[in-house]
Amino acid sequence: MKIWVDADACPQVIKEILFRAAERCQIPLTLVANQPLATPPSRIIKSLQVRSGFDVADQAILEKVETGDLVITSDIPLAAAVIDRGGQALSHRGELFTTENIRARLNVRDFLDTLRASGVNTGGPPALSQSDRKAFAGHLDKLLASGSRAGGEPSQ
Repeated sequence: MKIWVDADACPQVIKEILFRAAERCQIPLTLVANQPLATPPSRIIKSLQVRSGFDVADQAILEKVETGDLVITSDIPLAAAVIDRGGQALSHRGELFTTENIRARLNVRDFLDTLRASGVNTGGPPALSQSDRKAFAGHLDKLLASGSRAGGEPSQ
């Protein structure tokens, strides 16, 4: 198992949780972004800077993700593509995307995009809360534990 982070919009507090978890479990972690990112000194934590552009970081992640890998993203289309490739996707708010819920999440996203395109202000997401951080850390721990028990591949 490897962890890939769609890092352009990932809050620093979530990155810190990921850094600690990667070191604790010795699981390779790569932050992918179109800007330089600071990472702690580590042999398993890296950053990959991609060129600027729409979905460039997403495409870089999809080129590298393998079955059993975990992708941290709040990008619903990226999460759907990761699931289709046999990976797992977790939002930085702690929502685990699955084959059972991803289509509904895509439908809601598309509906909100349509509303915004017609001029309706749908507002932005709320600030990351303590319960979001706790939900993220809890799901991450479960995924990493199941991945290590299954010889590197998370159980479904």
